[in-house]
Amino acid sequence: MHSSSGLLLRFVSLAIAILSFVICMYGLANVMPAIGDFRIGPLPLVSFRASFFALCVVAVALAMYESYLNGKSNVFVALISTVLMFGMLWCCWSFYQISSELDDGMFLFGSNEMWIAVLASVGALFFCWRIWGVPVALLGVVGILYMATGQYWPGPLQTVSHDVNETLAQNLLYSLDTGILGSTFGIVITTVFPFIILGALLEGVGAGDSMIRIAFHWMRKTAGGPAHAAVLSSALFGTVSGSAVGNVVGTGVITIPMIKRRGFSANFAGAVEASASTGGQIMPPIMGAAALVMADFVGVNYMTVIIAVLVPSIAYYASLFAMIVFESRRLDIKADDEFVGVDKPVKQDYLNLLLIFIPLAIIVALLLYGLSPSGASITALVCLFPLSLINPDIREKPVKLIKSLCVGGRTFAGLLMAIAAVSIVISALSATGVPVKFSVLLSSIVSSSLLFSLLIAAFCCIVLGMGMPTLPAYVTVATIAIPAMEQLGLAPLTAHMFVFFIAVGSAITPPVAIAAFAAASISKGGPIGTSVQASKVGIMIFIIPFTFAFNPMLLTVGDSGVPFDFVSWSWLLIKLAIGILLLATALTGFHMRKLHFYEIVARLVAAVMLFAPGILWDQIGISLAIFSWAWHLRHDLKILQKFKGA
Repeated sequence: MHSSSGLLLRFVSLAIAILSFVICMYGLANVMPAIGDFRIGPLPLVSFRASFFALCVVAVALAMYESYLNGKSNVFVALISTVLMFGMLWCCWSFYQISSELDDGMFLFGSNEMWIAVLASVGALFFCWRIWGVPVALLGVVGILYMATGQYWPGPLQTVSHDVNETLAQNLLYSLDTGILGSTFGIVITTVFPFIILGALLEGVGAGDSMIRIAFHWMRKTAGGPAHAAVLSSALFGTVSGSAVGNVVGTGVITIPMIKRRGFSANFAGAVEASASTGGQIMPPIMGAAALVMADFVGVNYMTVIIAVLVPSIAYYASLFAMIVFESRRLDIKADDEFVGVDKPVKQDYLNLLLIFIPLAIIVALLLYGLSPSGASITALVCLFPLSLINPDIREKPVKLIKSLCVGGRTFAGLLMAIAAVSIVISALSATGVPVKFSVLLSSIVSSSLLFSLLIAAFCCIVLGMGMPTLPAYVTVATIAIPAMEQLGLAPLTAHMFVFFIAVGSAITPPVAIAAFAAASISKGGPIGTSVQASKVGIMIFIIPFTFAFNPMLLTVGDSGVPFDFVSWSWLLIKLAIGILLLATALTGFHMRKLHFYEIVARLVAAVMLFAPGILWDQIGISLAIFSWAWHLRHDLKILQKFKGA
């Protein structure tokens, strides 16, 4: 029984992956965004969404049942999952029937449709709770309650009177614009899904271990050694998987023990891996699912997003390298060529890297050519199958490719439950007009402070991102806060990029830092201590968004809201590099020697001045940076003079 359920789960997961492949092959790149006649490949939109969601529900329910058989959950969870699975399959059939009738004319929603929509929502939220935890599911519950009772709430939270049956039925399920199977669902399955399947296949072709061995070999002569190797391998691995926790688990089991062995603390070892893995979601060209959705939301080419995020992502990883350098100096850790437990790379390891870089190059080339992200990813996927034969392990066991597709289908089915919960929240916000009210309220509180608006958006993003995947956190905050940010003069791309970065950073922000907690479980450090250290090591992921919000030229592209000027852009890069060094030395408390408290304060102030807009602040920041640097080196100059005098 155990093996039969596992086999059925793999079959359904594989069916999800193959469905994506077949549909994309039928011309996903040329899909038109019309709602009524929208078609994906050979299937009508209504039947496609219903059948796709049904497949994902079956995959998730079977995964719950398998978890019960493995002793990881109780019989009640398995029983409820089975009941909800059949209930949600009925809901999908009802969606298909009624949505087809809506295409032909009007339809009056009654209590029957309302309860079917609620059943579908309850099922999605239950699965979301079991997979992603309480925060995401709780948001969906609040959204449903607010839609149902908004007319009775006090003050500005009160909504206009409405028919509860029609409001819940249409906004939860029976609409191609809102609800569980609405526009957000459509964007995710047509844009994000092919990349998740590609990412799973890239991980399955066996280049991950080769990547780690090469990274350790390249970093062997640095004091940080395995810590630097963790940053490098996580950056390469992260652009493939796009998952912070997946990156930690994939590379951390090797890198974290070796970082500890080099002399770093358990908390710092976990923090480095968590910060580096989190940054994989902002590392082009694949990044995370939120970046793909952002391109659709903003209405720009995905290549524009890749170019815009290039400098900020490089700056972030440069800051991680700098933090490790000065922490190594503080602990007086010396370079050591030996990496016990990691073999030296051989010729096959470098050949295996082709399995990563050729598909990425194909994606970039096709995006530059003008193909959609979906078309580029599916082309890379097709090319990857014959390329995978470079690896002798794949030639020996080609079934690994099928298993990778199963993993991709199962991963996406779980992600879709979180998207369903977020779609409920978006529907509630849209139906009740909360984003407009929030924008008006924010404008009435402060009419000219972009900083205040950014701080509120960042706070909301971090709070909502606690324990949530990046995509739900980004979509939720973008719906609420971005209209207000745009009213204060921020270009849409810059506003969305700001929210995207903060949403990514929420994975290492205490008290619920899922990436840091995953790293702590490997390093045996304290979860809170590791997350605090990760926030310090990866602090630039929170500072960089404020930097490009006030200096949009850092994003390089014209859609940032300002015309590109090479001289100004170069000056921004210089300021960013100096600011990174100032922050790295201040937060580690060490440069050439231990820093005094007043030196740390001076460097932090200088960094803030450099990140702020305006020539006056630049002058103050540069002057303070030069002074603090010279003040620190004066001690070494005195020692040198005494040595010469002797």
